[in-house]
Amino acid sequence: MASTTQSVPRPAVRRAALAASVGNTVELYDFLLYGTASATVFDQLFFPRFDPRIGTLLSLLTFGVGFLARPLGAVVIGHFGDRIGRRAMLVLTLTATGVCTALIGVLPSYESIGLLAPVLLVVLRLVQGFFLGGEQGGASLLAVEYAPPGRTGWYGSWTFLGSPLGLFLANAAVALAAVVSGDAFLSWGWRLPFLFGLVLVGLGLYVRLGIAESPAFQRVRAEAGAVRLPVVEVLRGAWRRVLLGAGVNLGFNMFIFVLATFVISYGQKNLGMARTTLLNASLLGGLAQAVSILLFARLSDRIGRLPVMLGGAVFLGVFAFPLFWLLETRQPALVLLAVVLGYFGSGAIFGVMPVYYAELFRTGVRYSGVSLSYQLGAVLGGGLSPAVAAALLGVTADHASWPISLYLVGGAVVSAVCLLALGETLRRAAPSVRTGQVVDAAVE
Repeated sequence: MASTTQSVPRPAVRRAALAASVGNTVELYDFLLYGTASATVFDQLFFPRFDPRIGTLLSLLTFGVGFLARPLGAVVIGHFGDRIGRRAMLVLTLTATGVCTALIGVLPSYESIGLLAPVLLVVLRLVQGFFLGGEQGGASLLAVEYAPPGRTGWYGSWTFLGSPLGLFLANAAVALAAVVSGDAFLSWGWRLPFLFGLVLVGLGLYVRLGIAESPAFQRVRAEAGAVRLPVVEVLRGAWRRVLLGAGVNLGFNMFIFVLATFVISYGQKNLGMARTTLLNASLLGGLAQAVSILLFARLSDRIGRLPVMLGGAVFLGVFAFPLFWLLETRQPALVLLAVVLGYFGSGAIFGVMPVYYAELFRTGVRYSGVSLSYQLGAVLGGGLSPAVAAALLGVTADHASWPISLYLVGGAVVSAVCLLALGETLRRAAPSVRTGQVVDAAVE
C-alpha cells in the first residue's frame, strides 16, 4: 500500500524517532522521578504528622493525582495536535512538564509552611499530569508517521523507550543525590534530581526543534484540511476503540506502576530491604525493558501486533504471584530477578503500544484518539495502583501480598479481553478522510 513515508529519507526517519524518544525520556524522567520520591521520602517531607503507613498511602495518592489530569490533557492537547500539528504540541508539553518538575524541587516542606506544602505539591502534580496527557500519544505518532512501511512497530517503539530510560535516569538521579548529600538527603539532597530536570528539558528541546512536522499529517492537512472538533469525531465514530484501547493499557499500567513505585516502598518499609538494593534493581529492570521494547516491537512487524501483545498480557497475569514470592525472600539476587523479569516481560505489551494505538485511528483525528484512549487506561489502571496496592496490603491480618497479586491478575485479564475484541491492526485498512479510498491505517 502506498505511503507518504516511503519518500522520507532514512536519516529523517531516525531523527524523528530519536526526537520522540529523547523528549519522551525527559518527560517520563520528570513524571517517574515523582513516583520514586513519593515511595521513599515525600511521606516524611509533606505528611510527617501522620502514622507512617498512612503517610505512605497519602504520598502515593499524590502520585496518582497526576494521572487524574491526563485525560483532560489528552483532549485539549490532542485537539490542537490534530489541528495545528504534532511538533508544536510536543515542544509545549516538554517545556511545561520540565518547569513543573523544577518547581517541585524548590517547594518548602510541611515543617516550613504547613498544609500549604502538600497543597502546592498536588497542584504542580496536576499541571504536570495535564501536559503529560498530551505527550505520549503525540510523540508516538511522530515516530510512527515518519516510519516506512514494514518498520512502523520498530520506529514507533523508540518513543516508549522513554519510559524505562526515564525511570533509569530518575532512579539513578535519586541514588546519586543520596550519595552526594548523605545524611542531608531529606533536607536538600532530594531536590537535586528535580532541578536536574531543567538540563534534560534543554536537551529534549534541542532535539525536537530540529525536526519537521510529520509527513502524514502534512498530507492530510493539504488534502482535507483540519478536522474542526477531532475529539467529538473520535467519540462519535470510534468510541468503542477508545474504550477497548483504554482497557488494553489499564492492565499494563496497573502492573508497571505497582512494580515501579509500590515495590520500592513495600521492599523498603515492609520487608526491611535497603533502598539502594531496590533502586539498583529498578535501574537494571529499566534497561531490561528498553531491550525488550525493541525486540517485541520488531517481532510485531513480522508476525503481527496481536500475538505479541496478547503474550504480554498473559505474562502480566501469570507473573503477578511469582513477583511477590521472589520479593518476599528478601534475597537481593532473587529480588533483582523479580524486578528484571517484570520489566522485561511487560515490554511485550508496552513496546507495541505506539504503533498499535496509531493503527486504531485515522490521521486526521489520530492525536486525539490515541491520547484519549491511552490516557484513560493510564488513569484507570496506573494512577491509583500504588495506593490501591498499599491499601490491599492491609486487607489481611498478616498484611499478605496475595490480594495485590489478584488485583494485578484482574488487570491482565481486562487487557487480554480488550486485545481480543480489537483484534489485529497490522493489515487493517481505513477509508481516507477525503476520498474514502482504502489506505494503510498505520501510515495514512
